[in-house]
Formats: sequence, C-alpha cells, structure tokens
Amino acid sequence: MIHEVDEGLRLLMVEAGLQESGVELVFDAPTKDWAARRNAPTISVFLHGIREDTDRRRTGTAEEYDDRGIVIGRRTQPRWFELTYLVTAWTNRPQDEHRLLSEVLRCLVRSDVLPVRMRTGSLAELGLTVEIEAAGRSADGPSASDLWSALGGELKAGIDLRVWAPLAGERTPVGPPVTEGLVVRAAPAPGGDGAAPGRRLRYHGASDPEASDLGASDPGASDPGASDSGVSDPSASDLGGHGFAPERERRSPPGRRRRGGGGTAR
Repeated sequence: MIHEVDEGLRLLMVEAGLQESGVELVFDAPTKDWAARRNAPTISVFLHGIREDTDRRRTGTAEEYDDRGIVIGRRTQPRWFELTYLVTAWTNRPQDEHRLLSEVLRCLVRSDVLPVRMRTGSLAELGLTVEIEAAGRSADGPSASDLWSALGGELKAGIDLRVWAPLAGERTPVGPPVTEGLVVRAAPAPGGDGAAPGRRLRYHGASDPEASDLGASDPGASDPGASDSGVSDPSASDLGGHGFAPERERRSPPGRRRRGGGGTAR
C-alpha cells in the first residue's frame, strides 16, 4: 500500500507540471550526504512516519461480488494508516527553493483526497477515499528540529504532508456457486416390506427422469395415471394449478360443529 501512495503522489505532482522544467522528484531521505550529491532542482518527498488510525479499525468480513452479483470471496475489514511525509525543495538559491516549494504546496492543497485516476493497485480495487492534508497542525510526531537533527542536516523549510490510506485485509475465496438442483430420493427402511404407498407429484410439461429407464418393464410406464407404488395419480383433467390435485371437501368428524353453520355434522 505504501508504494501505491508514493505512486499516487508522484502522479499528482507530474500532472501539475512540476517535472516539465527539469525538476526531479525523489523519495529519498534528504540527508547531508544526499544533498551534497544533488546536481539538479529536486523535490524530496521523504516518508518518516507510519501510524495506524485505530479509530477506524473494524471487525468482521465483507463479501466481494463479480459482475453477475455472485459472491466470489470474503475479505477482512481494511486497516487505516496515517503516512507522514516531509516535502522539501532543493536548488542552488533559497528564492528558487521557495518558488518551487510554493508550486508544490499549490498542488497538494488543490484537493483533500487523492483523485481516483491516481490510485493504483489495492487502492484502486478497494475504492475507498485516500485523504490528504498538507501543512496542517499536528501534535503527534517529531518536531522539525528533531527530524532535521536525525537526518544530519541543517534546518530547512518543508511541508508536512499526511496521507490516510487503507491496507487491504486478507481475502478468502469461496466455492463455486450452485448450478444444479437438489434431488431427493426415498428408499425403503432396512428390514421393511417396501416403500409405503404414496403419490408422485407431476408438473405439466415436465418429463419424468426415470421414465426412459423403466420403459415397457414398468407397469406404470404405459399408464400415465399410475405411480411407482401402484396407487393411481390424479388424471390430468383433475389436476389443479401447478400440477396439484384440486382441493377436496373434507367431512367433519361426528359430533363436531361445522364452521359458519348450525347443527352437528353427521
């Protein structure tokens, strides 16, 4: 993720035209030895701090879908990190450095987020906002004097740049989607005399998958109203909607009063 943020910042400054006049853009630490080897106008974007934003930490997983809306994987929630950069300009004259640093500042404050077209890799895949803050107030982190002392150089004007970027969670692929229906078959219980009599539900326009295997040897094959158990199915004319037999009138048991009427059922 860090290298993707670096690339996004580089694209941001290139689009602003900061490299058109021969200015180099590097991510090296501006140490004393590095400054001595420099021989061209340079912008240094030095990463010196990485800290997790624990307020954004979440638990659980999120599902990933393909173009057809099918779940193809699950990923743990991303972790957010704050990356802190020191941006400095290097030329032979302080006035030129200030002019170059002003152009960099104009570029960085143009937007509070890294544009979508400049996000690559996992930053583009996650589709989450990458926030940018330039020259803001921060009580955390080392002071400018401590930072330059650690680099072994003299105190120099620079821009404190902070970027909040997500680190993608671990992805777990899922199995392929179910493409075949569930088939349930009944069998006689062990030690039984055979399957209990029953009816087979038939749908209009649906073929019997076992009809071709039974052929003429099945007595019910020639009789569309016969079932495997020898109990006749309702005829096609008696079938109700969706292939079910029509509702039959049910007689009440003796001594029970019919609903909605007086008297006792006989």
